[in-house]
This record gives sequence, structure tokens and C-alpha cells, in this order.
Amino acid sequence: MVGNNRITMIGLGKISFMPFVALVLTGLTACASHDEASLSESASAMTGESVTWQVQSEDAVAATALTDLVSVEGLQAYIDEALENNASLQQTLITLRKAQVAIKSADAADNLNVDASFSGAKTENSDANYTSGLTVSWEVDLWQKISDSVTAASFDAASARSAYQSSRDALVASVIRNYLDIITQKQLLAIEQERLGVYENSESIILKRYRTGLGSLDDLDNAKTSSANTRASIALYENTISAAKRTLAVLLGRQDQSLSDFPAVTKFPEVLEPMLALPEQDLARRPDLQAAYYAIKADEANVKVAYKALLPSINLSAGLTDNGVTPSQSLFSNPLWNLLGQVTAPLFQGGALRAQIDDAKLNTLNSWWQYRETLLNAVQEVQNALDNEKAFTQRQYYTDIAYRNALNSAETFSGQYRQGLVDILDLLSVYDTTFNLQAQRVELQYSQLSNRIDLGLALGLGVSQ
Repeated sequence: MVGNNRITMIGLGKISFMPFVALVLTGLTACASHDEASLSESASAMTGESVTWQVQSEDAVAATALTDLVSVEGLQAYIDEALENNASLQQTLITLRKAQVAIKSADAADNLNVDASFSGAKTENSDANYTSGLTVSWEVDLWQKISDSVTAASFDAASARSAYQSSRDALVASVIRNYLDIITQKQLLAIEQERLGVYENSESIILKRYRTGLGSLDDLDNAKTSSANTRASIALYENTISAAKRTLAVLLGRQDQSLSDFPAVTKFPEVLEPMLALPEQDLARRPDLQAAYYAIKADEANVKVAYKALLPSINLSAGLTDNGVTPSQSLFSNPLWNLLGQVTAPLFQGGALRAQIDDAKLNTLNSWWQYRETLLNAVQEVQNALDNEKAFTQRQYYTDIAYRNALNSAETFSGQYRQGLVDILDLLSVYDTTFNLQAQRVELQYSQLSNRIDLGLALGLGVSQ
């Protein structure tokens, strides 16, 4: 028996091995018992509600979805298209479906198994002989080992479902950010085109001054240098816009990446700042945190399965067989039947089962730390977004002041240049400062709007399935 690594008892007809089963189970139940603290309970108590969050502005609004934060022409259609056709998201959906199939596979172990057979043989100088058989078998799930396997598969599916939702939310956030990025690049291109117009106008003024003896051709060379540099920037932004459209097209699942149907939007839409659920903020609605929690639950169920592998398994089967010289005679016209009961219990496997238990425990502990890491990252993301919101607001305030002052300086220096009070280098420098600040204002606004999407995502705002 030791060589086979299992204890086996078989009874034919009436099952008569239950006294032995009781004796074996009494000893093995104690071996398979375990008293583990529930790590999932510990995880469910940690959802970030005890964190001291930074104070938000009075403009923050309550929202339940990312799409509540922004409304702009054509955006919702792009979001719907991405959710339907994004290749990466569809792969995540397949992973979810595979996890759901695994539940059925685990549950099938508790079902009746029916096998049928039919064979025929004929040898020289003898009649043909046909044999048919029908076998029905069932494993008795006395210890709920199969049930625990189904539970583990169900939690794996729940984790996959949350991971799929997390992917959906992240995809929608990416679509919104890329939509805003295209608008940003369009505005930056318009600024460079405006800058080029000013420099070309300066070239005309310099030529007029030169013809009247009030300037030199060096001034014209400096102005042309600035114009050429601006044309290079225009070419860069035009390429950047095309690249941004291709990026959005990939998110939408399009092979035609020209994105020719992009709306003629040139101004930023209003993007609201999502409000924390003060005074306490619970991050439990984040799907990635939910996925990590269900992973712990699945591993805890697998620990139970590993322990119960130490316990005996009970299998019942019944069979019908018949023989005949013709196929019709072999089809259970006068069948023989038998009833078989079998109990098998592990006896010696070199510590393999105990190693599987230890491995399952370590998997659970690792899942707990993954949950902990996910929670810490979630808290960091929220705090970073809140801090960024404050910083972007302050930076925009002071950049606006600097931009207004630069506009005044540009107007003053332009008049002084016409009067010959300042040279062309001073005037071009003021122009550069003005347009650079204008571009900086656009980039800061994009960063703030994008950060508000990040904040919504960090708070667990997403899209409905």
C-alpha cells in the first residue's frame, strides 16, 4: 500500500466498507484541519477611509462616472467605439470569459459521469461476439473539496471581472486624455502660426525702416532667423497632431488612423474636478482594489482545497454489461450489473501534499501584500492628483499675470522700436516671451484637465458595464 501512496477499499454489490471509512476519517480530519486568520477580512478593513486627504477647492463636484466630468462634441461616440473595438480590452474580456468557463469546469467534478461502450470481435472458426457497457460514476463531495474549488474559481472570475472593469475605466480615461491632447496640439500650432505672422510683419517693418535709413539688414537677418525657427516649430506641431490622432485611432481600434472625422474643436471643454466623499473617502469602489481583494478570497479557498486533499475521496459507480452474437442481443437484453464503491486516502507522498498546502498559504499571503500595494498606490494617486490640482491652479494664476505683463511689454517695445529707442533683438525677445507664455498657459490648462481625469480614475470613477 505504501508503494501506491494511497489506501484503497473497494466493495462490490452492497457497500460494506463504511466502518473502515469512519476510522480513517477520524485520524485524517485532524491532519487536514487548519486555523488560519482570514487575510481577506484584514484586506476588507483597509480601503483608505482613515487617510487624511488634502482639502479640495470649492469648485469640486460630486460625480459617479468619468463621463460626468467632461462633455464635448464627438467624445462620447469615440468612447463607445473604443469600448467596442479596442484590441487590448477585448483580450481582457476573453480572460474574463475563460475565468467564467473555469467555474463550469470546476463544478463539473461534482456531476454524474456516464460512459457508454460497444465493441465487436470475430475470430477464425468462431461466431462474432459483441459487448456493450454503460457506466455511471460519481464522486461524493463529503468534505466540500469540489465546492471549495468552485468557490475559488468563482472568486477568480470575480477578480477577472474587476480587472476587466479597471481596463474599461483606464481605456475611457486614455480616450479623454488623447482627445484633449489633440486639442492642445491644435492650440499650440495656432500660437506658432500667430507667432510667424508677427515675425513676418516685423520683417516688413524692418524693410520699411531700412529703406528710410532707420535700420540695418542685420535686423532683417535676425527677424528671418526667428521666422525660420517658428516654421520649424509649426512643422513639428503638425506632425505631433498627426501622431496624436494615430494614437487615438489605435485606442478606437481603427486601421484608418487619419481620424478625419475629428470634430473642429479648438478650445478646451470644461472638465470638472471630482469631489472626494469627505469627511471619509473609501477607495473600495476602485476595480483594481476589488480585483486584488477577490484574488485573496480565491487563494484562501485554494488553501482549503489543499488541506482537504489530505482527506479520503469517495467514489461510487454502477455498471451494466451484456454480450451477444448479434449487436441487438448485446444491447442490454440480459445485462449484468455491478455496484462499486471506492474510498481512497493519501498515505505517503513524500510531503508533496503538505508542500502544496504551504504553497497555497504563501500564494494567499502574496495576494494580501499585492492588495496592500494596490491600496498604497491608490492613496498615492489620489494625493498626487489633489496636490497637482492645487499646484496647477497656482501656476496658472501666476502665468496669467506674467502673460498679461508680457502683452503690455510687447506693445510698448513695438512702439519704441518704431521710434528707434530699442533694437530688433529686444523686440524679438519680448515677442518670444509673450508667445512662450501663451503656449505655457495652454499646456498648463491641458495638464490640469488631464489631472482631473486622473483624479476621477484614482477615486474609482469609471464607466458602466
